[in-house]
Amino acid sequence: MTAVALPGVGALVDRVRDAAARRAALRVVGQGTWFDAGRPVLAQETISTRDLAGIIEYVPGDLTLTARAGTTLAEIVEATAAHGQWLALDPHGGDAGTLGATIATASSGPLATGFGTPRDLVLGLELVTGAGIVARGGGRVVKNVAGFDIARLLTGSWGSLGVITEVSVRLHARPAVDESIIVPLPAKSGAVERVRTLLRRIPFTPLACEVVNAALARALGAGAAPAAIVRLGGNREAVAAQRAAFDELGSVREIDVSVWQRLRTIESRDAIVFRLSALPARIESVWTSAAALEGEGALIHAAPARGIVRCVLRRSDGTTAAAASVLSSTSCSRIGERLPSELWAILPRPGADALSRRVKHAFDPAGVLNPGVIGELE
Repeated sequence: MTAVALPGVGALVDRVRDAAARRAALRVVGQGTWFDAGRPVLAQETISTRDLAGIIEYVPGDLTLTARAGTTLAEIVEATAAHGQWLALDPHGGDAGTLGATIATASSGPLATGFGTPRDLVLGLELVTGAGIVARGGGRVVKNVAGFDIARLLTGSWGSLGVITEVSVRLHARPAVDESIIVPLPAKSGAVERVRTLLRRIPFTPLACEVVNAALARALGAGAAPAAIVRLGGNREAVAAQRAAFDELGSVREIDVSVWQRLRTIESRDAIVFRLSALPARIESVWTSAAALEGEGALIHAAPARGIVRCVLRRSDGTTAAAASVLSSTSCSRIGERLPSELWAILPRPGADALSRRVKHAFDPAGVLNPGVIGELE
């Protein structure tokens, strides 16, 4: 589990070792674009990977790319577009964030329906543990030696196990035709389940499929009614056939692909944002729970194929109280993205079990990396 550190990693190693010796907690960030998001971290000092940037290796023929953690998603979009390829990660917040932070937070967006989450796209990574040891998991190619998958463990660990310094990812070829359609849905119950049922029956998986409530449809400039927004890809004949499959939901019309970028950047920095999730078969009940917030002007969208409903509210005393009511009463999984402190207190603290604590201690024995994320401190 050792690796030769890249130039620039040495300074980061020294900083972590110094913090461990002083027992000084560090908040780990990338560009800091989501500095106020995620569970509060109990740290006064910050360590950033923003200067550890640049693409190290890109092999278009293998559909693989390796970049330093501080490389922005925008840089990767530009580099891969020239070869008709893309990294199918579109986390909410846009492309200004870094690759390392996207993997550390396991952030994904609408494209997760067609391509999976970051864990499905990461081939390997390099990290600096809380003891200041440079380690590597996985590799730079699609076929890796079997063993303990450190890359998957670090993905979504929110920097609590190590500072990610380099990531290797799997790319995909861009489709010849990339078309988005919108289908207005009735406001009555059962509409989201209808979309899920159709997705299970059709012989293809769309690149993305999101159901939006009426308020979000208006904010996106996509009409005034709840709707299914679907992204289709392939050759022209395949896309035409895919589009026809959605006719049974209602009147299908094309919408500009820019709607996905608007969806990714719809919330303000001070918004309340959280996700509710369950098995896809329960998507309608999860949607109904979230719909209780519509009176507060909530922007709500769901990925029916994944069983996830995401809620965005403008922050106020009224919306905080309404969100607290939903988060306290729903029986599905609840994941905070941007929340005031009183709402974080409602959610269960992840990683408080004995196994997670042992893993945390193995990677960060002094407990200096993002303390508070996995429940080791109160």
